[in-house]
Amino acid sequence: MEQELIAEHVENNVQRKKMAKQEKEVKEPKKEISLYDLPGVGAATAEKLIASGYTDLMSIATAPPSELIDATGMGDALAKKLIAIARSSLEMGFETGEELLKKREQVIKFTTGSQALDTLLGGGIETGAITECFGEFGSGKTQIGHTMAVRVQKQIPGAIVVYIDTENTFRPERIIQIAEAEGMDPKEALQNIKVARAFNSDHQMLLGEKVEDLIKKQNLNVKLVVVDSLTAHFRAEYIGRGTLAERQQKINRHMRDLSRLGFLNNVCVYVTNQVMSRPDMFFGDPTAAIGGHIVGHASTFRIYLRKGKKGTRVAKLIDSPSLPEGEATFSVETGGLKDV
Repeated sequence: MEQELIAEHVENNVQRKKMAKQEKEVKEPKKEISLYDLPGVGAATAEKLIASGYTDLMSIATAPPSELIDATGMGDALAKKLIAIARSSLEMGFETGEELLKKREQVIKFTTGSQALDTLLGGGIETGAITECFGEFGSGKTQIGHTMAVRVQKQIPGAIVVYIDTENTFRPERIIQIAEAEGMDPKEALQNIKVARAFNSDHQMLLGEKVEDLIKKQNLNVKLVVVDSLTAHFRAEYIGRGTLAERQQKINRHMRDLSRLGFLNNVCVYVTNQVMSRPDMFFGDPTAAIGGHIVGHASTFRIYLRKGKKGTRVAKLIDSPSLPEGEATFSVETGGLKDV
């Protein structure tokens, strides 16, 4: 009997020690590792990484080795080692659907001004994703971009909008019209929009990468990135079937950078896209978006815009991870997008 009591006492002590250890682990969370703590990374290498936009472990963990090599000149083995250490430090792996559902609660949906269009998009254009609008000229792609540049600021006061203009379509006068209609200060609305004109595809890709600096280095609350339009320069510079593979690879990298930017920083990415007419289509609408499957797969939401009756616009949702296909009709007015 005495031996049983001693064994029970010992077991209780072991259980208490286990519980105390678990409580200590909860109270003392794991110390975060900085770039300077990574093995094999000196001060000079860390500064090169930071200058290239790799300011935290997540940016390194999600980067391919070739980019780290280009940024710092380090060897292939060291680049792969750094990525592996960053991933293990962040405990990147599988998550439950319930955990992802909680993360989805951080997603913001920006309203467009048209209730019909918002309903089509499940509440609005959301952050952490790429929303692509394609259609012929005059279908309303740029007007949505201008409207969203103002409405994002109305929904989140002080939010910053980045507008990458590739076709000289950004007009501050249009921003003033929409801001006044929304009851906002037009001067403040313009100050919160960072506009950059891209003169070629390489410049466009560089500007997309520089958005990370605005967020990390300048601590700007960037909530919307507009690229108008996505494929104009690529279409003009890469002509003929011989350059098609190179063009698609560059577009793929550009889209991947934009997707990563939106996901890691909870930013809404809105891109417009040009169209072409397919001569082999004898029945149905011959209009097809530029960029092929590369752009189609990279875009989270795809919206086809076309002109409707009496000056209206029709938006057709043709691809979404969770929403059904459907159509919404709206009009473009002085104050922005309105329901018909």
